[in-house]
Amino acid sequence: MKRALSRRPVKGAPSEPPAVVEEEWDVDEPGADDDRVGGWSTGARANTSAMLRWAAWGLLVISPVLGIAAFARASTTDTAQPTVAASAPTGTGSQGAAGFATLFVAQYLRAGEGDQDKLAAYYPGASELQLEGEPGRRHGEQLTVVRLRQSDPDVWSVTIAARIVSDTEPTAKPSSSADDDGQPSAADSLHYFQVPVAVGPAGGGATGYTALSMPAEVAAPARIKNPDLIYGPAQAASDSDPRVQAVTEFLTAYLTGTGELDRYLAPGTQLTAITPAPYTGVTVDQLQIEGDQAAEPVATVPKDGTRTRLVVSVRATDRDKVRVPLSYALTLKARAGRWEIAALDGAPSPAAPAQAANSTPDSTP
Repeated sequence: MKRALSRRPVKGAPSEPPAVVEEEWDVDEPGADDDRVGGWSTGARANTSAMLRWAAWGLLVISPVLGIAAFARASTTDTAQPTVAASAPTGTGSQGAAGFATLFVAQYLRAGEGDQDKLAAYYPGASELQLEGEPGRRHGEQLTVVRLRQSDPDVWSVTIAARIVSDTEPTAKPSSSADDDGQPSAADSLHYFQVPVAVGPAGGGATGYTALSMPAEVAAPARIKNPDLIYGPAQAASDSDPRVQAVTEFLTAYLTGTGELDRYLAPGTQLTAITPAPYTGVTVDQLQIEGDQAAEPVATVPKDGTRTRLVVSVRATDRDKVRVPLSYALTLKARAGRWEIAALDGAPSPAAPAQAANSTPDSTP
């Protein structure tokens, strides 16, 4: 008879997984199963126990790692949600609100008796209004947005400027007419209307708009003092000044299409001439040059790479032989003994606060 034996762990031995040793014997009596349990041999049971013990050890080792990974994932999820909410664009619908308010003011200025439904398309509460006067007795011209601010997360306050024109008077007053106090008459001045517009989903992924009230006429927006700029005082253009020569050649090609524009540009500068050309000639009248207080014109070009910024005032002759005043903020760069156009700036450059303070005349006695 052969029997399958396994070495059992000895009491008091270390709790490390036992090494299994199996010996095979001839089995003459298959029915002799005094060492079998449920059809499993004692060796198989030992192997299974060892596997289960190793699996338990593995779970003990990997559990902290899994816990840390789960905590990291939860932390990432928790912190990501407020970040997304905070970074959501607050200006959603601003352009649509501005356009909606402009249309509303245009309809409001034309409205008269019986036009409640036309206004209710913008402001539902208008259906209960009492309107007077003949519809279309006046209308608005030159409607434009002059102020746009967000008063609440989904509400925009839009201020519209409009020049009101009467459609019932055949003869309009001259634009120079004024009241007795010398101020422009109400008919000739701009009017400003403030409209609150709510923005929200309208279904199907679209954005909808509605006014929260009728327009409110308000005062004109406040004007600010012109900021100090980096440029010196205006100087008369001199034909002997290389800067005047460079600017004249560039603007002639840019505005009239005469000449090749690229030859007047610094390397790396890309500009395209206006097409079709709106003017037939250009005359440079004045220059304001960065930090230049000199009264005498300059006849030399500095070393290569030198940059300077300036504002140039010109008169451009249109197709009707009328000279139109224009101004350009430009950046010039010296190269090979000549000035080239390095940039057509978007706006004149303001002076730094310290520089502006130093340029302010001292009024202290």
